Amino acid sequence: MRMKPLGRTGLFVSEICLGTMTFGGKGVFSKIGDLGQADADALVSAAVDAGVNFIDTANVYSEGMSEEITGQSLRNLGLDRDAFVLATKVMGPMGPGPNSRGSSRKHILEQAHASLRRLGTDYIDLYQIHGWDPAVPIEETVDALDSLVRAGHVRYVGVSNWAAWQIAKALGIAERRQAARFQTVQAYYTLAGRDLEREIGPMIASEGLGLMVWSPLAGGYLSGKYRAGSAEGRRAGFDFPPVDHARGDKVLDAMEPIAAAHGVSMAQVALAWLLQRPEVTSIIAGAKRPDQLADNLAAAELRLSPEQVATLDAASALPREYPGWMIERQGEYRSGGMAGEPPREGSR
Repeated sequence: MRMKPLGRTGLFVSEICLGTMTFGGKGVFSKIGDLGQADADALVSAAVDAGVNFIDTANVYSEGMSEEITGQSLRNLGLDRDAFVLATKVMGPMGPGPNSRGSSRKHILEQAHASLRRLGTDYIDLYQIHGWDPAVPIEETVDALDSLVRAGHVRYVGVSNWAAWQIAKALGIAERRQAARFQTVQAYYTLAGRDLEREIGPMIASEGLGLMVWSPLAGGYLSGKYRAGSAEGRRAGFDFPPVDHARGDKVLDAMEPIAAAHGVSMAQVALAWLLQRPEVTSIIAGAKRPDQLADNLAAAELRLSPEQVATLDAASALPREYPGWMIERQGEYRSGGMAGEPPREGSR
């Protein structure tokens, strides 16, 4: 299991992160998984044995049960808390009132302390804003997170499911206020959905942020088990994230011979492709069964050839969109000069 630096911090995390959305099984999350303490302990133990030191959860997962089970697993297994990087999130509704959700200072501070209690720890390594809140100024959110860092309750802060311009704006606000900056972005990115490459990916590279990938198998779609219209499995009751099946089938067609050549599952091919992307820090692997987790963890040992990567890139390529194609065209006459070549003719 390779370790990678988390953003611009001195913290190193495993390239596969254990996701705990399947822990608890309360509310809507029962459609994803309903693991109790004993089953969760078995998954945490298997992940640790494989070299995982990174665990991701959220306060909203099963209404706090996921955090409780995650923290209890570390204690049940006698694991050293300081040897692990614990990440959790805040933003989703944790009660019926209008102030029991969002990214206001009130909600962030209250939920940070609630997460600490549920996890049974004195500090959270990575505290992430779970989504965009249109009702709260970014300045308020940045200041609230900074106060948690300064108080020692949180080590680093990150964000999930924001647009590139929103993240860039928050980074500028944090710099002006000398506040803790976002170090990570948790985002959806798969062979079945490469939209991140349009704006978020270049921003991540420019600003030195770590990328944590959620749902790296597109909700199980890239395992190939839904191709024949199977009525079983996670997507049968929770068809998320959305997938363009016309494009997705082409990706699966390209994956099959590669999986056969290596003697591995299609899921491992999808994960290995992500692990070879330079912008990816860690992929979040969640599972309901030990065999599922073992298969996902094995992807860390799979190396795709340049030719195989090129085949998958071509099959999953995004349609060209403006302004990307214009930026590429107009940059041609400058990119040569940057490489020491004669300037090229400009284009409209």
